[in-house]
Amino acid sequence: MDLGLKGRTALITGGSKGIGRACAQVLAAEGCHLHLAARGEAELHQTREEIAARFGVAVSVHPMDLSRGENARALAEACADIDILVNNAGAIPRGDLAAIGEPQWREAWDLKVFGYINLCRAVYTQMRTRHKGVIVNVIGAAGARPQADYIAGGAGNAALMAFTKAIGGRSLRDGIRVVAVNPGLIKTERLEKLLRSLAQNKFNDADRWTEFVPKDPPPGDPEDIAHFVAFLASERAKFATGAVFNVDGGYSAT
Repeated sequence: MDLGLKGRTALITGGSKGIGRACAQVLAAEGCHLHLAARGEAELHQTREEIAARFGVAVSVHPMDLSRGENARALAEACADIDILVNNAGAIPRGDLAAIGEPQWREAWDLKVFGYINLCRAVYTQMRTRHKGVIVNVIGAAGARPQADYIAGGAGNAALMAFTKAIGGRSLRDGIRVVAVNPGLIKTERLEKLLRSLAQNKFNDADRWTEFVPKDPPPGDPEDIAHFVAFLASERAKFATGAVFNVDGGYSAT
């Protein structure tokens, strides 16, 4: 299916690895030009070189810390030409109420929660002047099915779900669509790092991490999320706004 994205420009945060990198590759394959933002400069430049060489699209990189509001606003100004924003940067640590202290909580939310909000506010204003644009927030299934041992993540994701619905419910009058995707467990470096930590704590052997890989449902691939993001960003999904889609192998439905 031709998604009709050729020639459009997308900004992807957290675009140097994992789901963000997969989104960059899929959108580039559809003919989108890209702006990629992340903290890791070396990884960003490597991703840019690979995508530009493979797909022949323009790729600009923006190494920065989006937990700072002024950086989010500067990024929006530098990428004022975008048609699509994919908010994807940020990872909130696991832990229950006793384990996650205020400094950890605030640091994680500054990037994942306020980072999304700050960039949405700046980009939405730009898109409204052109009366067109799509914002896709990549959030997380923990917001739909919160658990006590991931308290900061579940609460943050739930807040972003409500934020997406509130904006997207009225955005079509401005020519803008705002939607979100909740990934479940995905085969990323972050997942492997988490499972290695569990294996080290239980077996004193991090290499046994594969024993902790869930089987029902098994983790998905980053491309599973990226293809869905690309569809939502396209005109094929032109009537979808103010909605949050769980893409988690059925996890949040059980």
